[in-house]
Amino acid sequence: MSAQSAQTASAKLLAIKWQRPHLSILNQLLLPHASEYIDIKTSADGHHAIVSMQTRGAPAIAIVAALSLAAEVSQQQFDTAQQAYDFIMGKLDYLATSRPTAVNLFDAITKLKRAIKISLDSQEDVAVAYVDAAEAMLATDVADNQSIGLQRAVDKIKVLTHCNTGALATAGHGTALGIIRSLYQKPESILEHVYFGETRPYNQGARLTAYELLCEEIPSTLVCDSAVSALLRSDPTIVAIIVGADRLAITAKFHGRAFIVAAPTTSIDLAVASGKGIVIEERDPNEITAASGFVQTSLEAGKLVRETLCVAPKGTAAWNPSFDVTPAELITAIVTEKGVFVKGQGATEYDLAASI
Repeated sequence: MSAQSAQTASAKLLAIKWQRPHLSILNQLLLPHASEYIDIKTSADGHHAIVSMQTRGAPAIAIVAALSLAAEVSQQQFDTAQQAYDFIMGKLDYLATSRPTAVNLFDAITKLKRAIKISLDSQEDVAVAYVDAAEAMLATDVADNQSIGLQRAVDKIKVLTHCNTGALATAGHGTALGIIRSLYQKPESILEHVYFGETRPYNQGARLTAYELLCEEIPSTLVCDSAVSALLRSDPTIVAIIVGADRLAITAKFHGRAFIVAAPTTSIDLAVASGKGIVIEERDPNEITAASGFVQTSLEAGKLVRETLCVAPKGTAAWNPSFDVTPAELITAIVTEKGVFVKGQGATEYDLAASI
């Protein structure tokens, strides 16, 4: 199946559209109020899309980076294979600077560099080999997402998720939200309802997960991040929290619910011995001290007018880590495209390196 066919078959919603040599992405800064696609013609366009958060989600970042360069390479003329190789290697190094702590991005860049080195040594067309490799990554990401699933012998369940891990964060279908999408597939849906957190300060849940769930017509309810414990206490039919590689593990443990991490193996950094070695990216403090959104009156008039409002007093210091590290002992299971990994009796750590 081609990369484009794999995408089309995966979900109603596509954040990334590719048809050689054309790439366009859904501008997630405008969601959920407008669904507009941006043409990505060069690696510089891809770099900007990643830095500005027009595209986000670890798998999607890697795919957009790879395909932005594929779009550029497809329209370049190279005199020699070495010239093409040098050009692509330089652009990949440049794309690596867009999100310096994104594991998927560096995994993709490493694989792409290896692919074009093989093509150079084999005296093949380096440019064509690169585009083929980037397209293969797109198809693989969609296939991996569809392989991440759960099976439960129950009638109806409710689940909770956090952040955005669906089609908007990947090449299609999604990881944690992909599991939820699969659980809801008719006519044998076992999913009764989804609760999802707002995900402050960037509101990926309130903006993006809400958008996806409405698009898929999955019954769902938005809750404040700080209300999750109250929700779990009041509704024992919520059986699990399903996230991409995220938090809420402490409250899940306290309330006796499963905490399931769903992510492709490309999100797993086998070079890091434990979570203590993970570098956490710090984002702009203004994401906490200010709120950005579209003016209600402009939406009613059919226009998009974006404004930024000050929330905290001027001069307030803010710390804004982009993610957290979940202690391994709080994780019930890790779901990848290769299967479900559950710790052995009495174990406190996962030995994923021996399993992948």
